[in-house]
Amino acid sequence: MFVHSVYFWLKPDLTEGDVAKFWQSVNALTKIPSVKYGWTGKPANTDRAIIDRSYTCALVLAFDDESGQDAYQVHPDHEAFRQGCGSFWSKIVIYDAISEA
Repeated sequence: MFVHSVYFWLKPDLTEGDVAKFWQSVNALTKIPSVKYGWTGKPANTDRAIIDRSYTCALVLAFDDESGQDAYQVHPDHEAFRQGCGSFWSKIVIYDAISEA
């Protein structure tokens, strides 16, 4: 299993249309064929000092293996997302993890 977790901080001056386009586009990434499981969401309303709730959107994708993630990276829908929405965020952080089991 290969898990690709992406955290986006959207710019505060985006229009409602920009925000709607971002969410529609980021949700579409979960439908790319090599994605085994995909989820998008906003920070939970938890209140503990250790939790970072400063991001706008979390995208978590699971693939069978690294080759599935590689296929996702070059998929036309992923490239369209980067081209169409890349100017919408001020920060992005990505964590990739593989299963030890």
